[in-house]
Amino acid sequence: MCGIAGIINFTGHSPAESLLTQMTDVIEHRGPDGSGVYISDGVAFGHRRLSIIDLAGGHQPMTTPDDRVTITYNGEIYNFPELREELKALGYQFKTSSDTEVILQAYHAWGPKSVERIRGMFAYAIHDKEKNEIFIARDRLGIKPLFYAELSGDNFVFGSELKSLKLHPNFNSSLRPESTEDYFALGYVPEPHTIYKNVMKLEPGHSLLINTKSGKIENKQYWDIEFNSNYNGSFVDASRELVGRVEEAVRIRMRADVPLGAFLSGGVDPSAVVANMAKNSA
Repeated sequence: MCGIAGIINFTGHSPAESLLTQMTDVIEHRGPDGSGVYISDGVAFGHRRLSIIDLAGGHQPMTTPDDRVTITYNGEIYNFPELREELKALGYQFKTSSDTEVILQAYHAWGPKSVERIRGMFAYAIHDKEKNEIFIARDRLGIKPLFYAELSGDNFVFGSELKSLKLHPNFNSSLRPESTEDYFALGYVPEPHTIYKNVMKLEPGHSLLINTKSGKIENKQYWDIEFNSNYNGSFVDASRELVGRVEEAVRIRMRADVPLGAFLSGGVDPSAVVANMAKNSA
């Protein structure tokens, strides 16, 4: 778990580094291993790091060697070794063994469509200086959180937690009454709403493409689950496929440079996960 925060000023006025530092410090619990700040052309990214992969490298925000694309990212990408090999074949070189650099170079190569190639849990923002764009994406099932708000003074803010956004001096703390009803009825506030009237959650499987000059914001759904009832195999075939998919899913999630563990209850699902972890571990 890491923490990200950011500010975009559409007039091109660079946000104060002290404000961004406050926005990341308030979520230090998400990333006690390091912090970083990036400010350029009215865009400010902040990051708090919990080191999982490439403990020595992988510091954020991270920028490509040509100084064009910068990322702040929370999450873990499970197919990053495969993507890295594909990018190497295209001529990309890597300074680290982190999944962060893979997302960064993938965006450099394929632009916003790169998110469709990623398997993992994530929330990230990328600044493309050449195109004057910010690309923000959240994973398919919404495992990692991402809040955002348009504020007065041509400001846009985002972060892993609401407490980061609230530190901006232009934050509007007006409550959304319907969200109170949602909370008491459901125990949470469903996306895309929050308890605040002017703050939104980026929905799972969605992305934002923001023009840093015009302020235009495009919200796009890049993925949705599909239910296909036209399965022609037998029950035995389906059972074998299920076992194979679970084994592969567990295996790729065990890529880490720190010790791994599991919270095990008595249910079938966690028992299957831990059994596969044991199978794929020394």
